[in-house]
Amino acid sequence: MPQFEQTLQTYQREINDALLRYLPAKTEIPHRLHEAMHYVTFNGGKRVRPVLVYATGQALNAPLETLHAPAAAIEMIHAYSLVHDDLPAMDDDDLRRGKPTCHKAFDEATAILSGDALLTLAFEVMSHVDAHSPSPENQLEMIALLAKASGNIGMVGGQAIDLESVGITLNLEQLKQMHAKKTGALIRVSTLLGAHAAGASTDETQSLGEYADAIGLAFQIRDDILDIEGDTATIGKPQGADIALNKPTYPALLGLDGAKKAALDLHEKALESLSVFDNKADTLRQLSAYIVKRDK
Repeated sequence: MPQFEQTLQTYQREINDALLRYLPAKTEIPHRLHEAMHYVTFNGGKRVRPVLVYATGQALNAPLETLHAPAAAIEMIHAYSLVHDDLPAMDDDDLRRGKPTCHKAFDEATAILSGDALLTLAFEVMSHVDAHSPSPENQLEMIALLAKASGNIGMVGGQAIDLESVGITLNLEQLKQMHAKKTGALIRVSTLLGAHAAGASTDETQSLGEYADAIGLAFQIRDDILDIEGDTATIGKPQGADIALNKPTYPALLGLDGAKKAALDLHEKALESLSVFDNKADTLRQLSAYIVKRDK
């Protein structure tokens, strides 16, 4: 098995174990809410964001134990965002990762509440203090970064722009700005949380931020490509869903070949951003390649 796949599986096991420690047990009251929270966090996700936390932290020699809380928090927020994104008031999707979406498996009210609970639990996890926590100042900075990336100037703001843009022709710069918030903000903050947990220098943090910006945009471009080329069984959601909703996409603006070239160019940019790091950052390099070549 290639080294990257082994590392990816190791980090995926670590985040799954961490999530089980932080999530309430399904047997705890209210049972249905807690069952839904487990359902949406353990439904086959790639764990790209927590992997970024681990890979960044370990590239800078952070002990693995210091990375579990931010990795779990970012995955909880990502899961909540998908639950709400799938709701009838948003994208009205029936499938997520090949399984019924939360509001289909449970009901709309439970889906809304499970998203709310995951969001708030993420910040409870981030504020917990133990022997592996960073300094209080660093911990507060990490909480603030996560809040900004998740809220109105980050992911939530990007989703609002996305909803407002259905049926509207956006230019390339407007599309980039939308996805820098909707998709890129959580990818960027995943990297920054790993950097802060490791006590990265200002220069290191800047380089890692540039890396994250590049892979965040590449991630979205690849999503748009898969909406055209992928099949429902592989990508785990209805193929052509964005086209059906008349959403602005990179292939619509650049053409399919142009979108593929843009993703590869961003991969090269990401690698350039990591030039100041040694081979301990190889997982970050390989993750960038994985993002532009993935099939789901």
